[in-house]
Amino acid sequence: MYLIDKETNSISRIQEKSFSELGFSERKNLQEWIAKNPSCLGEDLLIIQKEFNGFNDTSERLDLLAIDKFGDLVVIENKLDSSGKDVTWQVIKYASYCASLNKEQICSIYQAYLNKHNIENSAEEKISEFFENKEFEEITLNQGSKQRIIMVAGNFRKEVTSAVLWLRNFNLRIQCIKVTPFAQGENLMLDIEQILPLKDTEDFTISMATKAQEEIAVQEGLKARHYLRLEFWKYFLHEVNNKNSLFSNISPSKDNWIGIGIGMSGVNINLTVTQKYAGVEIFFNRGDKAENEALFDFMYNLRLDIETKFGGKLDWMNLPDKVTCRIYTKLEDVDVFNKSDWQKMTSFFS
Repeated sequence: MYLIDKETNSISRIQEKSFSELGFSERKNLQEWIAKNPSCLGEDLLIIQKEFNGFNDTSERLDLLAIDKFGDLVVIENKLDSSGKDVTWQVIKYASYCASLNKEQICSIYQAYLNKHNIENSAEEKISEFFENKEFEEITLNQGSKQRIIMVAGNFRKEVTSAVLWLRNFNLRIQCIKVTPFAQGENLMLDIEQILPLKDTEDFTISMATKAQEEIAVQEGLKARHYLRLEFWKYFLHEVNNKNSLFSNISPSKDNWIGIGIGMSGVNINLTVTQKYAGVEIFFNRGDKAENEALFDFMYNLRLDIETKFGGKLDWMNLPDKVTCRIYTKLEDVDVFNKSDWQKMTSFFS
């Protein structure tokens, strides 16, 4: 790795280091870096447990357990300056242990993780948020034999890379990611590179093989849910468009939300319906944190007048760890799949 000096139009080598030289450890450092920023592995992952040892008849524990955007479990095993020669067998065992975990067990594992770290959200809410606010009941987790393995290390021994290449011939989804620390004076940097499979040859095609009976049932259930939500939005839009033109250009949707702009780029009103609540939000997403916060703060300074006109309290969510901000409220104990609640939900939105 080289540092570019624009003034002299030259480059200088940044010194490669080992983790042991810098005094870093696997558990306290490398594992925590990945847990706090799992996207460093090249994709969106939801970490649901650290040091997981909830397997029957064994005391073994895996480093990190995650869910990917397809609902598959991902076993992440971290090593420091060398992978060792037995890590492949180790992670295969972990993946086999995880293969039997069902949706309820996965949710329970994640809830224990949230409780341990004093995170108030429920596991169902966090998983739903990870899947773009898709209803938890519609999310499929750990289906079939699609568990994945990611091994992270400073260097991989030939015994490991040879085994990984062979295993991938049998459609075992296993990756090797090399991590290398660098130092430039007091500044420390970390280079993260996927070495197996090569990024430009990796096949991300999702198999459309025959579904198991449970998965077929889920799909049939989804069709019915999509139909009912479409009917609800038709009902809602018909009722509200008789009163004003705010939603006149919105079409009914099979999804659990619809949204409209308010005439300002990046600021939307979103309506959400589930089988537990109906929610409405003003969502600030102009692509710039400072702009979003400025708009949010402007509204927040008017909150007393806004809440007086609204007739109740609102949740003012600055979301400091995200680019976006939102003002939110919801009506609980209503179910979009119960037609007797549709009028109540429509009145709430209106």
